[in-house]
Amino acid sequence: MTLHTPAGKSNSFREISRGCGIWNRVTGFLWHALTGLQELTHHVVLNQAALTMKSLGGSFAEGRRLILAGVLVNIFLAAVKFLGGFFGNSSALMADGLESTLDVFSSGMMWAALKYAERPPDQEHPYGHGKMESLAAGAGAILLIGAGALLGIHSIAEIVGSMGAVPAATDLPATFTLIILFLTIAIKEGLFRLSLWKGRSIGSNALAADAWHHRSDAITSLAALVGIGIALLGGPAWAQADDWAALFSCGIIVFNGLRMLMVALAEAMDKQEPEAIRTNISQIASMVEGVTSIEKVRVRKTGLTRIADLHVRVSGKLSVHEGHNISHVVKNKLQNSEFHLSDVTVHIEPEPPPEEKA
Repeated sequence: MTLHTPAGKSNSFREISRGCGIWNRVTGFLWHALTGLQELTHHVVLNQAALTMKSLGGSFAEGRRLILAGVLVNIFLAAVKFLGGFFGNSSALMADGLESTLDVFSSGMMWAALKYAERPPDQEHPYGHGKMESLAAGAGAILLIGAGALLGIHSIAEIVGSMGAVPAATDLPATFTLIILFLTIAIKEGLFRLSLWKGRSIGSNALAADAWHHRSDAITSLAALVGIGIALLGGPAWAQADDWAALFSCGIIVFNGLRMLMVALAEAMDKQEPEAIRTNISQIASMVEGVTSIEKVRVRKTGLTRIADLHVRVSGKLSVHEGHNISHVVKNKLQNSEFHLSDVTVHIEPEPPPEEKA
């Protein structure tokens, strides 16, 4: 198999143009990945009207089935990449296989977390087990960061080890490795889009984190594809492009992992839900007969549900019994709303006289 043959200037210009076109597509793809993660961080789930508390079990089950499908795909791809990288002389493909192997463990952890998080509240966990979903998302992000660091160390060692060496045709990866990478990119990008859509639709950060594992795998595969392509086009002198491509993808993986970790930690630390959600909840409560105003609304996320804490004002002339009844009406209305409130605490306070408001 001939990997590099001398060519005239016209052929060289054609190869350079083709390489520039590939690079433009790569940078466009990576930019989409970064901006997509930014969108994930600021995404507010306001389209959950079709979901009710009774449908949560089905949502958890759908998420677990999707994660299980990803596990099976990752096992297949990891085996293909390791074998292809070993016999095809591609360190980038073998490093990509390592990430797919880590994805298997990460997805398995997400599956177990969703299974545990759907347990109903009990005496020891009166607020339910939803925090397990946040913890799993954080652990998955740490695994992603670790995978990027390991791939980076491996790539740097390969680059340093080959410095000063005279490259030979045998140092080049085999052309069939490109087919493996094309297949990987198509499958992983499809899994990313499906998992992210499902994660957003049910409000699961763990499933969204698993989706970004698929996207990171697609990015590393794309970087390996470009590196191997450059090495095959440029000949032995460009053999290191394979390792440089793997190193470049590591930065993207670590960046994505850090961003996902921040989202998971914010949820685990009971970060306040966005103002749009709190405003809507306040409006629903203020429409209840007997409620004069809403002093305070605090909402936090736990798994696929939310917990709200409201300070509701009523007339100071009402009896304790009447105020208690109003609080129950407020709670029932909110738990039947589209905001997936698994628990609502309503504090009744007397409306202050006009002179105190002034």
